[in-house]
Amino acid sequence: QVQLVESGGGLVQAGGSLRLSCAASGRTFNRYAMGWFRQAPGKEREFVAAVTWNVGITYYSDSVKGRFTISKDNAKNTVYLQMNSLKPEDTAVYYCAADHRAGSLLRQRSSYDYWGQGTQVTVSS
Repeated sequence: QVQLVESGGGLVQAGGSLRLSCAASGRTFNRYAMGWFRQAPGKEREFVAAVTWNVGITYYSDSVKGRFTISKDNAKNTVYLQMNSLKPEDTAVYYCAADHRAGSLLRQRSSYDYWGQGTQVTVSS
């Protein structure tokens, strides 16, 4: 079992920054990657960013590329999402997820087997 706890969400003005954290506990072996997804009201959960756990290869959606940065601290078993130049359309609940299948498609929700409870990010205009 893996437990994921997100933190760092909140209310920020457009153009501002937030840093999300996701602390993982429990099973750590065979972890392939960690990812961030988000879900806005009335919309499907969408991929934001992912990082492979051992090598550190990063992936981003086109909508956040250049503004968001995903990083990890293996010693702390934590993944981060630095969000800069935030826009109102970034408003959503942000979820952290863990993937334990090597070679899986990291932009797909179905690749992840554990999820956090989510943290709300609200960007005001």
